[in-house]
Parts: sequence; C-alpha cells; structure tokens
Amino acid sequence: MTRRGLLVPALGALVASMAAACSPLAVLNAVAPRDPGVRRVARDLPYGDDPRQRFDIFAPAAVGQGARLPVLVLFYGGGWDSGSRDVYGWAAQALAAQGFVVALPDYRLVPEVHFPTFVEDAAAATASVAEIVATYGGDPARLGVLGHSAGAHLAMMIALDAHYMADLGQPGLIKAAAGLAGPYDFLPFDVASSINAFGRWPDPRETQPLTYARADAPPLWLGHGTADVVVHDEDTILLDARMRELGGRCEAKLYPGLNHADLIATFAPLFRKKAPVLTDVSAFFHRELG
Repeated sequence: MTRRGLLVPALGALVASMAAACSPLAVLNAVAPRDPGVRRVARDLPYGDDPRQRFDIFAPAAVGQGARLPVLVLFYGGGWDSGSRDVYGWAAQALAAQGFVVALPDYRLVPEVHFPTFVEDAAAATASVAEIVATYGGDPARLGVLGHSAGAHLAMMIALDAHYMADLGQPGLIKAAAGLAGPYDFLPFDVASSINAFGRWPDPRETQPLTYARADAPPLWLGHGTADVVVHDEDTILLDARMRELGGRCEAKLYPGLNHADLIATFAPLFRKKAPVLTDVSAFFHRELG
C-alpha cells in the first residue's frame, strides 16, 4: 500500500482481540476506560437538513456559567465512505478533559456524495458550532479544527482552502488546525477510496490540501507515525515543508513505530502511554488558542 492509498482505519491487535466480530472502534467506545470529569452536553445538534448533518458537544463537567474555553471541532476518519460520531465519543472526551469544548460532527459519505460535499459539510459544521458553542462554555473566537486520516484531510481543506469558510461568512473563524495521519498529497487516485471520493472532480489538484498551502494560513500541527503503511508519513513531511517554504506556520512531529490507527488510538487512556500524541496536540491548541 502506498502513501497515496487510504483505507478504513482499524485499531491495533489488542483492541481487535477484544471482539473479533465487532467494530474495534465500537468496542473501544463502549467498554474501554475513559477520561473522567467530562460529559456530553449536547447531542444531535443540526447543521443541515440531512440526518448525517448533526454534531455532539463534549465539555469539562466543571465548566461554570460564563466560562469561555477554547473550542475544537474533531473530524473522524474512515476513507470518506464510513464512520460515525457514535463510536468516537472517547476521542472527543479525551480532548475535552484537556480543557476544551469539543464538537464531534458526522458528515455525508461516499457513495451518497462525492468531493467536495463532505468538505462543505465540515465547513458548515464548523460554522454552526461557532454560532452556538458559547451556550456550552466555549469561546467561538478561539476555535480550532483537527482530524484523523480522512478527517485530517477535511480539517486541512477547510483551514487552507479559504473559500470554504468564506462562503459561509466566516473567513477568519479557524484559528489553528491539526492533522493526525492525514492524506495531504495523494495523487494520482489509485485505490478505490480515493477514486470513489474524488475521481469525478475535473481538476484533481483542487482536492489536495497541499495545493492550498499558504503563508497566511492558520498555524498547523501535523502528527504522523513512521510505521504508517495506509498513509505514509511523507504526506506530513511534504505539507510541512511546503508551508515552511511559503513562510507559513507549521510544526510536524513523527512518532517512531506508530501505525495509522495509533495516532488516534493513543487518545484513549488504554493506549496513552504508547506516545504523547494527545499531550502534544493539546499543547499546540492551548498555545495557539490561548
């Protein structure tokens, strides 16, 4: 599998062994230890008319009235054709425990939609979060986006290609963005997931986050495992280099021995000692969002 491919992510052998016939993410979400002191404060908030245009919000339980915490919008992965917020609550909860108000949206998937619809959903969800998050203790003036795998692609597209947020009347909303094991330069389309998601678009370059690297982009943080064979760490290296070449703010960290799934699995307490990914990305957002 080359770095250009993107498959539905799976967790490591330890989680898989817990339920051979069940979704590993569902198992992790259902039975693995979670961070305490966090609660889901809203469920099924709409940002559009489609049933998948909904998001949940997680926040520290001790947030007092009038609090204004930095806000994160988290996009899960799944090859643009699978995934559900119902099995990613543990990841949003881990971030909320670090002192953020965290929104976890669903978005429409292939084959019902194709590029750029799922990116437009990511932008619409982010704009909707900003409109209501103050009710839940968040500060929309300090908002960042992040994602894993295909979710990292969404986060980088709406952070770098300025038209997505500008079209919604929110051109400066995203103040920082992070990507975990993200595909940022995966031309030509040579696996089913990328062909199905992007193959109909007339200019393939317009589907790639690397195309939109710019000096005035929000600060970026990029994390990748050196053992990732689904999306090779070259994607992170290339985007980091291009941003720096243009004078943009970007930092990249490679985690020796971590694979594609590890970059998000290490958010869970069960796997957190494997690498400080959650600590690193949280520190970035606290620094950039204040």
